Amino acid sequence: MDRKNSDEKEIQQLRNRFHDLAEKSFQQGIFTFTGFLGLSQQDIFWQEESKLSHARYKLEGGYEGADRIVVRFGDPEELGYQVPFPIVCIRIAPLAQKFAEELSHRDFLGALMNLGIDRSTLGDIKVGENQAYLFCLDAIADFICQHLSQVKHTHVKCSLTQETGELPGEEPTPATIQVQSLRADAVLAKVYNLSREKSLELFRGGKVYINGRLCENNSRQLKMGETVNARGHGKFTLVGEPSKTRKGKLAAQVAIYQ
Repeated sequence: MDRKNSDEKEIQQLRNRFHDLAEKSFQQGIFTFTGFLGLSQQDIFWQEESKLSHARYKLEGGYEGADRIVVRFGDPEELGYQVPFPIVCIRIAPLAQKFAEELSHRDFLGALMNLGIDRSTLGDIKVGENQAYLFCLDAIADFICQHLSQVKHTHVKCSLTQETGELPGEEPTPATIQVQSLRADAVLAKVYNLSREKSLELFRGGKVYINGRLCENNSRQLKMGETVNARGHGKFTLVGEPSKTRKGKLAAQVAIYQ
């Protein structure tokens, strides 16, 4: 089977999974959950959303603004009870900070994947000062705490925590940009200092998501509060109403996440 057919099969399997979970929740009056969904998987969900909404759903990633999210089907008011999302947070820290290497998101993710863990059980990993906060499904948490003992050459300890405080890297950097319009390609190019052609390549390559949905329309006008995620560059949110400059451009406020 070639790559294209394989991808199409996986997409169809994911669509079927969404429908199965929604129907199970609706017919049996219970809560059902997906695993963690990446941006491309979230886009498949949004494509099917109108056919799934009868089951009522909610999205959660463990903290506000999470990139990877879990979908829960079922409405607490209709079902008459509440079931929390099966998401927990694990703090991964060096046993000896002074001997720790400088560890990146890729290092932590690589160490986790080397344990043979399914990616759908893992949410976001927030990294800072050689430690990380990992959001994951509760079913895999004990396994991770027991078996993740080393990241690169650094020995680490894992512990469940509810005290995430200020998550590393979550404080956005505010910036003001000047653009001719709020076209998605123009704003993206300005935020990341890209040429118009480079910006267009991101849209053509299916690498731009707006509020979790794939955006291939580079001329789409951005709205206040929308979050743009450009693979390979990062994400930013358009905040505040733009104002006109003396030269007729728009001065827009953005919050850029590192």
